[in-house]
Amino acid sequence: MRLPTIFIPHGGGPCFFMDWQPPHAWDNTAAFLRAMLADLPQRPRAIALISAHWLESDFSVGAHPQPPLIYDYAGFPPHTYQLRFPAAGDAALAADIHDLLIRAGLKARIDPHRGLDHGVFVPLLVAMPQADIPVVPISLRRDLDPVAHLAAGAAMASLRDQGVLIVGSGMSFHNMRGYGDPRFGPISDRFDAWLSETVELSPTERTRRLGDWASAPDARLCHPPRAEEHLLPLMMVAGASSGPGRRVFSDRVMETTLSAFRFD
Repeated sequence: MRLPTIFIPHGGGPCFFMDWQPPHAWDNTAAFLRAMLADLPQRPRAIALISAHWLESDFSVGAHPQPPLIYDYAGFPPHTYQLRFPAAGDAALAADIHDLLIRAGLKARIDPHRGLDHGVFVPLLVAMPQADIPVVPISLRRDLDPVAHLAAGAAMASLRDQGVLIVGSGMSFHNMRGYGDPRFGPISDRFDAWLSETVELSPTERTRRLGDWASAPDARLCHPPRAEEHLLPLMMVAGASSGPGRRVFSDRVMETTLSAFRFD
């Protein structure tokens, strides 16, 4: 049975495991993440997760058998640096992903030492606290070329028929100056509406529009130049699907609209 691909908002740092202001800002996002696996047609045998917090010159795939956690956030409460998520890796799957990328004409490498950054372990700790599904992290490419990331997703599409859930972890809005500023509410709404409309288009038109995402309404106010890494995981999960896409979650957080998208 074919699994969908999903783009999720991963929150802000370890937001789901600490007090936040306002107190309930992330409650709806956490509820969405907790339901994510139950909404699938079958339980995945593994999760391949593209993180906005791992950028390399070439696409890289983590192959650590028991990946450690990378606490790549700063200034948060001490207990958030003691979070544990002991999911196993899957070196064989990492090798398969690497080979698929290479066969598609993309440069790729295997990283046997890479752990799980907070774009991986924070949302997955909410989604599956028992950490009982192997996780393989995948990097973005540092040049942030949307067309290349769409192609990388397409290269991995066959994994969906092999019990692998492909997840893109990022944020549909990610301008640090905009969070908490009510002026960015309408700005994020317009860009989110464009994203929602775009993912529902035919795969060919969807790919064309996502490849030119910077021309969308208010795109660069939502993802400033050279800081669009939180949007690029969406390109990879969209590229991995030839089926319909749709917005499956949206919420107002810190005055901005944040959404999740699923592709069947």
